[in-house]
Amino acid sequence: MGKTLRVGIIGAGGIAKHAHIPNYLKCGEKVEIVAVSDVVKEKADQLAAEFNIPHAFRSYEEMFQTLKLDAVSICTPNKFHYHATIAALNAGCHVLCEKPPAMTAKEAEEMAIAAEKAGKILTYGFHYRHAPQVEVLKRFIDAGELGDIYAARVTAMRRRGIPGWGVFTNKELQGGGPLIDIGVHMLDTALYLMGYPEPDTVFGVTYQKLGNRKGLGLMGSWDWENFSVEDMARGMITFKNGASILLESAFAANVEKADEMNVTLMGDNGGADVFPLKIYQEKHESLIDLTPAHLPKRDYHELELSRFVDACLEGTTPLSTAKQGVYLQQIINGLYESAAKGEAVKLSEHVQV
Repeated sequence: MGKTLRVGIIGAGGIAKHAHIPNYLKCGEKVEIVAVSDVVKEKADQLAAEFNIPHAFRSYEEMFQTLKLDAVSICTPNKFHYHATIAALNAGCHVLCEKPPAMTAKEAEEMAIAAEKAGKILTYGFHYRHAPQVEVLKRFIDAGELGDIYAARVTAMRRRGIPGWGVFTNKELQGGGPLIDIGVHMLDTALYLMGYPEPDTVFGVTYQKLGNRKGLGLMGSWDWENFSVEDMARGMITFKNGASILLESAFAANVEKADEMNVTLMGDNGGADVFPLKIYQEKHESLIDLTPAHLPKRDYHELELSRFVDACLEGTTPLSTAKQGVYLQQIINGLYESAAKGEAVKLSEHVQV
């Protein structure tokens, strides 16, 4: 029998319960979930009891002092990603941290440096990268089927999708609203498919029009009186190679679709929509739309977790790297800075991915 990865869970909320723990369990004998920690000890106890996890702790510090772990999943609010990641790396653990990487680019950079110094994996929960649609399109792109991708459109829009649970509407704990929560997924997917061109300038605007008043919620009732994040963000990112991305993300907006997540790419040989996958080309004096007749159906989180486990056990590079996390965090924070200033922001520092 091969080596078993001893895993701890930091944060006993919904993403731990519904995505991380069930998919670790699907890895069979490769993984043993040893402990869960949460500042609300009762939540840690409940989650441990539900999944027969032997240990529950009030803090990850206590968990690291008590147990020797190989890896952790960090499933806390965004504010706590940095300190939990640094502590886990110092304890000799590989880390799968939920998105976004951190609250600031400086934090993300320090996390990447700490991972390199520790010789451990630090990867992030950008599970859309693992979608079959993305994997197939990436092969088309790598084969030159789209040519030079010079423009993209990123969409993460909900009609009335303000989360009625958790801390998603708390700026102090999350750092922002839909841009840093759902928009970040589609932006990450676009940047991954575009090959991380060097960013130049970002321009962002944010709105708080619907979240700070009582209204219909399709994802539960939210605390509208204490709603402190944007409910919509829009932006443009330009790159030094001439490429550009238009971004639109909202928890709540007066649009037709209840929930739309998509990336549109435009290259000089072809274009594509990712969700659902459709490729657009001109061939043999005709315009062609390509759609896959079959795509494997596997849960994105399942693929993400199983590949993280394999990377830890086999010493391979994960699909999402720490440096890519810094790159993305710089753009996200740049968009928020631009929105606050009311002007475009130059991204003077750039991480080579």
